[in-house]
Amino acid sequence: MARRGTISVMSRTLVISSASLESVMVPVTDVNGTVLSGLTVQMAFTTGQPTGPDWKAATWTTLTAPTRYLATCLVGPGGTVTLADGSYEVWVKVTATPEIPVLFSGYLVVT
Repeated sequence: MARRGTISVMSRTLVISSASLESVMVPVTDVNGTVLSGLTVQMAFTTGQPTGPDWKAATWTTLTAPTRYLATCLVGPGGTVTLADGSYEVWVKVTATPEIPVLFSGYLVVT
């Protein structure tokens, strides 16, 4: 698990087809027990450190027993972001005032 500050993510690689419309989900943990679903979350799919226009709206998917939070973004034709074939770094940004952690979470390969 990659860990920075009080919020952490699981690093991994996901492979999807460029013709597919899928929710890309990244598990996010707050070690202080904060209810993450009340915070703003964004995701970026880049080949380097994300900048302002790279950030796309994301939502929280909340699982129970035990409670787990997944940053979720719809990727593919007609989704929040459409990506060409290639390899992308996946980033998650959580606005948890006063902190705004930017977390590398793994790779997305589009084929």
